[in-house]
Amino acid sequence: MKTTLTDDTELWERLRVGDHFALGELFDRYADDVRAFAFRRTASWSTADDVVQSTFLSTWRRFQRNPPGPLTASSARGWLLVVAGNECRALARTAARLRNVLTRLPDPAPDDDHAPDVARRLDDERQMSAIRRAVAELPRHERETLELVVWSGLTTAEAADALGVPVGTVKARLHRTRRRFPDLLTRVALNEELS
Repeated sequence: MKTTLTDDTELWERLRVGDHFALGELFDRYADDVRAFAFRRTASWSTADDVVQSTFLSTWRRFQRNPPGPLTASSARGWLLVVAGNECRALARTAARLRNVLTRLPDPAPDDDHAPDVARRLDDERQMSAIRRAVAELPRHERETLELVVWSGLTTAEAADALGVPVGTVKARLHRTRRRFPDLLTRVALNEELS
């Protein structure tokens, strides 16, 4: 569904006064975008689903505690994707702590893979992991710009607004990233072949 400034502005204002139905409408509009963004950040569909949940829960809590100002962008999508990026980082820290705990436990018995969907999801995650390793070599500001514009389809103006930088900065970051990224992918692929 294509949204307009009026639609998201109205939902934003309803959220600012505590209307939980407005959050549901934002969820209906942008949950798929947040899920795709989170998958690209984490290379895991299950983690992406967790990020969707935590993004909208965090958004609701933020509007309850200290509502942000009026919506200045053409949609709430960029704002939600920045929140999703923060949630991805928080989940990564939690996962690292969990891995540290699990290393002290005995290995579980392997399960049989009897669902074709599981194999497809694993292939998706393996491919996205290789891409994430290449993306991780980019500076954070270039990585965030790539994720918002290239992966999530925000315009340069929407990304600039979401990141709080001028449009020219977003364009410059994209130009540098596009020049460097093919070399990063090649280097990651070569490292995987050698290991």
